[in-house]
Amino acid sequence: MQLRYAFRMYPNGPQRSALARSFGCARVVYNDALRARETARGAGEAFPKTGDLSKLLITEAKKTEERAWLGEVSAVVLQQSLRDLDTAYRNFFDGFKGKRPRMGAPRFKSRKDNRQAVRFTANARWKITTGQDLSLPKIGDVRVKWSRTLPSVPSTVTVIKDAAGRYFASFVVETDANAVLPQVTSEVGIDLGLSHFAILSDGTKIDSPRFLRRAEKRLKKTQQALSRKARGSNNRGKARLKVARAHAKVADARREFHHQLSTKIIRDNQAVAVEDLAIKGLVRTRLAKSVHDAGWSAFTAMLEYKAARYGRTFVRIGRFEPTSQVCSQCGVKDGPKPLHIRVWECGACGAFLDRDINAAVNVAKAAGLAVSACGAQVRPGLVPAQRSETGTHRDGQPTVVGIPRL
Repeated sequence: MQLRYAFRMYPNGPQRSALARSFGCARVVYNDALRARETARGAGEAFPKTGDLSKLLITEAKKTEERAWLGEVSAVVLQQSLRDLDTAYRNFFDGFKGKRPRMGAPRFKSRKDNRQAVRFTANARWKITTGQDLSLPKIGDVRVKWSRTLPSVPSTVTVIKDAAGRYFASFVVETDANAVLPQVTSEVGIDLGLSHFAILSDGTKIDSPRFLRRAEKRLKKTQQALSRKARGSNNRGKARLKVARAHAKVADARREFHHQLSTKIIRDNQAVAVEDLAIKGLVRTRLAKSVHDAGWSAFTAMLEYKAARYGRTFVRIGRFEPTSQVCSQCGVKDGPKPLHIRVWECGACGAFLDRDINAAVNVAKAAGLAVSACGAQVRPGLVPAQRSETGTHRDGQPTVVGIPRL
């Protein structure tokens, strides 16, 4: 399995200028190649091959006066830009063939894009120095903050600049089978929600952190300050960075929460089941901001790749499975219920069920996991007391009493 590790970089002034030059050259080559292929398509001709584009747009372009500055950056960066365009076209056409979800056609890149990136392969002869700096060709030795040790020698490194002006070094590494965890007996189903982020079939409820909701006041102030700045001014650029950093802080906190929770669930359970939610439909409702704040898609993606890495089983059940309508005790479908009903009584067996935990148990059952409904907080309904039991008497007549709901 290939994994990606990202570390924060701290380039100095000249290194930031060199990186900006690399971002710009890679963007120009990408746009030139895209323009050449779109021109050929409009003329009804075959797409130019990558080798021909490399010779025309890199090798020959460096000899011209208007593209001579392409020689100031590593040639590997420019070659990888052409490969990125090939990947974009391949993904676009695979979407029509049904091999992957549909996506738009490749578009031209802008210097105002929030994210800039260049990639260095082994041919670029980049390396990690003895002083733990990242040595990049025609850029220099850049200081990196290493938060962990790489499990193997990386094959590529991608330098990324995000909207908040931060730089990251992203490494692709190969992992071995030593990461497989010892087997455990527990299996769990997960029901994702908004009031509680995740409800497990064993009765555990994880509160929703609501990172965006908690940061709304701070974000509102930074966005208001940005709106007051004149367009094109330096102060507007500074205000834009403050807004981007505030949003990056929220995204980082959410990502850290997802990583910690997904790792714990995978370590504690041999099999994990989740429901395939229609997130694209949910974000078109009044709950859109809360759904985006929860980040269910990113969380389930982490569960899936961590299960594959650590030797666990991950199951995703269909979104049309009536997990909230079926009693986990007797299996009778009781029909849909409004969202404000959190506890309901089964009309067939009389069991009182917590809506979320009952759904989590049904998710696990639908996935074929060996779980019980013991965590579903089943409570008995009203059961008449026996006539022989002591009760309240009025006018000498025994009264039938029931067990109150707890």
